[in-house]
Formats: sequence, structure tokens, C-alpha cells
Amino acid sequence: MTQAWLVLTRPDGRDVAAPSEAQLAAALADVYGGKAASNDGGPGSAVLRFGYDDGLMYEMEVSSGGAVRFAEWSDRDCEIALASPRTMTVAAQADALQLWRLMAQRQVAKIRNQPWRDD
Repeated sequence: MTQAWLVLTRPDGRDVAAPSEAQLAAALADVYGGKAASNDGGPGSAVLRFGYDDGLMYEMEVSSGGAVRFAEWSDRDCEIALASPRTMTVAAQADALQLWRLMAQRQVAKIRNQPWRDD
């Protein structure tokens, strides 16, 4: 049987397996609150990934300023992109959390139907 997994990479680079909603909200608070910074001192981000042991993986990165990037991959190793990455800007932290809730619930169709920019 295929097992699904969910991993949050916090702004500090630490991974959290099967994060709670409180952990998701805390990571976004760091990003939106300006506490997040990458190792090179630039703006930080947090990434939520979910996938299946035998295949597909999806990732959504939220960066400071509310930049959101959603990507779909053939596997956990990011070997083949299944679509061009989608981007948008989400000004409100609560809206970013709602997108991550959809990720945690594996609602890919609903994520794809969001108002992504055509880059």
C-alpha cells in the first residue's frame, strides 16, 4: 500500500515530519513576521511537501513578502517536473495557512484551481 507523507521545512532549515497546524502556523509567523532568514542572511522561507512513498511529490514554498511557489514532481528526488511551477503573492498569513491546509489534506485539484500567475 502506498504511504503518504508530509514534511515541513522550517525557515531555520529543520524538518518536521507530520507537522501539526500549530507548527505550520508558527513557521508562517516566522516568515511573515520577518524572523525568517536564510543561511546567507537573505529573506527566509518555509516549505511544505507531501507525497507518496512510490511516486508523486508536491511542494509549496512561502517566502517573506508572501511569495508562494507550488511545484509538482514525479518523485521525492525532484527528477521530473510534472508542470511548470506556479506562483502567486499572498499578503495575509492566514491565506498562506489555508493553502498549506489544502496541502496537508492532499487537495491537489483545489490547489491547482487557485489564482496562480501566468509567468
